[in-house]
Amino acid sequence: MRILVTNDDGIDSPGIIKLAKAAAALGDVTVMAPLKQCSAMSHHITLDRNMHISEYDFPVPKVKAYALDGTPADCVRSCLVGLLKDEMPDLVLSGINAGSNCGFDVLYSATVGAAMEAILYGVPAICFSQGFNECSLDPETRKIHAHGFDEVITEVCDEMLGTLLSEYINKDAGKGKIWSINFPNCHMKDYKGVLTGRFPAATPFWNDWYVMEGEGDEKQVVLKSGPLESAEEGSDIRALMEGYISIGTLQNTVLMGKETFV
Repeated sequence: MRILVTNDDGIDSPGIIKLAKAAAALGDVTVMAPLKQCSAMSHHITLDRNMHISEYDFPVPKVKAYALDGTPADCVRSCLVGLLKDEMPDLVLSGINAGSNCGFDVLYSATVGAAMEAILYGVPAICFSQGFNECSLDPETRKIHAHGFDEVITEVCDEMLGTLLSEYINKDAGKGKIWSINFPNCHMKDYKGVLTGRFPAATPFWNDWYVMEGEGDEKQVVLKSGPLESAEEGSDIRALMEGYISIGTLQNTVLMGKETFV
């Protein structure tokens, strides 16, 4: 099996190294990832300039890697409609994202966007995310500012990634869909198991608002965030908050079929 691995946190992030290592046990892996951080770029592609590409000394044996000065969707699209046309991947893996991709965040996520790009060209895809403080089991921990990701507990991901990858690598997500797998931020002693069929919660993980600060020409619009206290039963956010791995599918609306729009 040929596997293309990408992410939105940049080619040097711990998450993509972990994912590529797990994938390398199951097939031939090529990494094409952004040169730098590209979070919250959704499905953005670069049209206004050429993108620089270079080979990257990736710390996983037998994995060929490239850094692209573009977005995650660029990474996948450039491979599927040009660079890998003679060795098309059988599967695209995106992640492991630093922070959960649940609720409203799936619309902003470039981790999700990269996987959605893959299925536009008929290649199955799975995106993986690791929850940080925003999905801690401890309500007090969730009160940390949205960007203060101080504690990351990857025990569940470290233990379960290989098993889930082996299980879902050939599992059909359905027409126009990708698999979305989110790992909770908890110790194994607090881990409850796997919940499948999770749907995106109709809420963000953080209650954001914007304020204006400063005076005169120094005024700035600043993002503030407060903690989410709960989420609806059956949702991805609820699963993470309760110590479960959340697994579900995300639908690409372009591929839903004409019957959906009539």
